[in-house]
Formats: sequence, structure tokens, C-alpha cells
Amino acid sequence: MPDSASAEPLIPKYKRVLLKLSGEAFGHGGKSGINLDETLALATQMKRLVELKVQLAVVVGGGNFLRGAQFSAGPTPMINPATADSMGMLATFMNGLALQDVLERLEIPTRLLSAVRIDSFAEPFIRRRAIRHLEKGRVVILAGGTGNPYVTTDSAAALRGRELNVDILLKATRVDGIYNDDPEKNPHAEKYDRLSYQKVIESRLKVMDLSAFDMCQSAKLPILVFNYKQDRAIEKAVAGHAIGTLVSAD
Repeated sequence: MPDSASAEPLIPKYKRVLLKLSGEAFGHGGKSGINLDETLALATQMKRLVELKVQLAVVVGGGNFLRGAQFSAGPTPMINPATADSMGMLATFMNGLALQDVLERLEIPTRLLSAVRIDSFAEPFIRRRAIRHLEKGRVVILAGGTGNPYVTTDSAAALRGRELNVDILLKATRVDGIYNDDPEKNPHAEKYDRLSYQKVIESRLKVMDLSAFDMCQSAKLPILVFNYKQDRAIEKAVAGHAIGTLVSAD
């Protein structure tokens, strides 16, 4: 059997996609910081997608360095919640810069865009410019969330997905889809293969935060929740293979 590096390329179902990567995707085993082997594995899959003419935007989180909530917890936090969230936004830049350099080592052109003005190493996010980068085959890496406190990177992914007119939002997680209970705590939890937006609401399933989900539902933007750790998972997701859980209007 061929290994994943030499396997036949998959045929993309979607032309333009947004991939949401949490900070933990850049770490290893729950450890903080960036693991270059993990980052290279992600970048290698992205390279194959670009070679197949898929237009790829990536929203990166920063939880492998810090989460704003950890500094603003408790009744009298020492750090203001807005400041803590700003610290979390800055953490996303470290992952974005690492991913950018690894992709360019693989000879894939990139642009790092941000809603937060850090002109020395990131372009400001301008919708038309971002779309033009995608059309030219560049991977658009989106750091800094939405640039606002009290807003998750899930909401940033939904917002950018709508602005960039992507065909699907790929939410990469460490779980292989959406379950009726926490599969890490309940071994009998049942996985859904497909869900409607309405079913998610009625069953109170945790797909992403409510504002992010509402944006996707309003635009009828499909969401695929899948385990990025599985072999060639990102490529299979873009090819429309039956992995993870697909949430859509159907």
C-alpha cells in the first residue's frame, strides 16, 4: 500500500475552502508551543490541495500558547478580560508565522493577513485583496481573530468564510465529528454523519459558539467537523469523502 506522501491525489469537491485550525493543531500531546513536525504535516496536506488548484484560507487559533480566559477567570481577575483576549489574539500570530514559513519552505506562496494592524509582518485584512490572493493560488493565513475582544476564532472563521465566499468551512478538531455526548468521557456516545442546522439547535449540540453557528446558518455555509489527525484528513474533507460530521441546510 502506498503511504500518504505517495498516494494518488484526491479529486477536490470544493473550489474555495476555509480551514479553521485551533492552536492545539500546532502543538503535540497537549504541550504548549509549536511542534514543527505537526506543523509540517499540516502544511504538506495544504501543499497538495494548492497543487490541485484548491483556493485555501486558514484561520489559526493560539491556544497552544495561551487562552484569554485563563487570565480573566474568577470574580476579580488581575487582567481585564479585554486585555486577556488581546493577548490571545497575539498568540495566533506565532502560529500564523510558523505556518507561513513552513509552507514557503515547501514552495507554496502565502500571505499572512490580520484584522489587527501589525504592518511589519502581516498585511491588513482587506476582503477584495484576500480574494485576489486566493485567485492567484496563495494560501491566505488569517491571524488575529476578528481584531475584537470577546469574540472566538470560531466566529472569525465564520465571518471570514462568509466574506471570502468559500464553499465550506472545515473545522479541524481532535474528535472525528459531532456526537450526542462527549466521546472522550462517554464511550457509548453516538456520532452523527450529517446534521441540519435545525437539528443542531434542537439538540443543543456543541458545534461552535452560537454567534459563529448563526452566521453559517444565515449564509447556508456548510460546516464539516472532522479529526485532522486522521490520514490525509484535510484532503479527504476537501474531496467530499464521508469523514466527520457535515452540518448543512439539508
